[in-house]
Amino acid sequence: MDVVLEFSDHYILDHIWAKLVPLQQSTESPAWLTRFAESLPTFFQPPPPTVFREELVSAWPRSYIIRQMFSVTWITLLGTVILYFLFGCLSYYFVFDHRMMKHPRFLKNQIKMEIWTSLWSFPGMTMLMMPWFEGEVRGHSRLYHNMDEYGWTYFILSPLLFLLFTDYCIYWIHRWLHLPFLYKHVHKPHHKWIIPTPFASHAFHPLDGYAQSLPYHLFVFLFPIQRHLYLALFGMVNLWSVFIHDSDMVISSNSQVEKFINTPAHHTLHHLYFTCNYGQYFTWADHAGGSYRPPEPALHPLLEVVSAEQAGPHQANGDTAAPRKVVWQSKDE
Repeated sequence: MDVVLEFSDHYILDHIWAKLVPLQQSTESPAWLTRFAESLPTFFQPPPPTVFREELVSAWPRSYIIRQMFSVTWITLLGTVILYFLFGCLSYYFVFDHRMMKHPRFLKNQIKMEIWTSLWSFPGMTMLMMPWFEGEVRGHSRLYHNMDEYGWTYFILSPLLFLLFTDYCIYWIHRWLHLPFLYKHVHKPHHKWIIPTPFASHAFHPLDGYAQSLPYHLFVFLFPIQRHLYLALFGMVNLWSVFIHDSDMVISSNSQVEKFINTPAHHTLHHLYFTCNYGQYFTWADHAGGSYRPPEPALHPLLEVVSAEQAGPHQANGDTAAPRKVVWQSKDE
């Protein structure tokens, strides 16, 4: 977040804050901002101006914690919405098999409900994440800039450390969220989507989304990681969350990839059966925890769609005989 805030301050926010709370014309600042600043404890008061500048600048400098919190909040909300719709739309139009929308457990107006649940959840998740973001911005994390600090070997290996650490933590957080009390009050809204679409990727209760994001924030306070690399990994996390919610089970039971990587096929089974495949990126934690269930073509939910379509003509003609055996084909066949 420190990288994004620094970029935003330089190109956009310095100008906006100079207009909202100008140093030279502080008496013309919006009344609500003035009253808000004056009501804060001494620690949160904006610093007094020390140098007068002719150009328009803000009375709230970049280092002022209240300005940072407002800025980070809006940056996070805007960035989350943009990434959600960008990745979600790309997956929905180019990856998601639209035949899945005919599944008997696909809800009426489900995509609309997934989107509204996500948009409702984003502000709550953002506020819960704020202390972590603010800690990064104020230099309390172990984010670093200079490559010479830890060298190229650590730089290359740190993404693997990030993925292994966050994957294992999320496995247990996700599994605990399925405990009856937590499931009923926190995680159940996400399992409303039995047949998820990419827009279900962020359709959580705010506490659910926050709980499963904790390992990403905790990592940078425990382990050093290059700040630009961390930003790229954080973006990848959002992309992966969309990717595993496209209900795709094309991978065959003979694939070697599905033995190690938590694919959309694995997560589709999680939404269908609830008690398996809690991992985020890999399957090792599920193997160790006894919750692994391999994806098999026979478990593909599209089979129910095809079966219903094949049964339709028989029922329409009054034929009660069982429909012919369903042979699954991928959408590209």
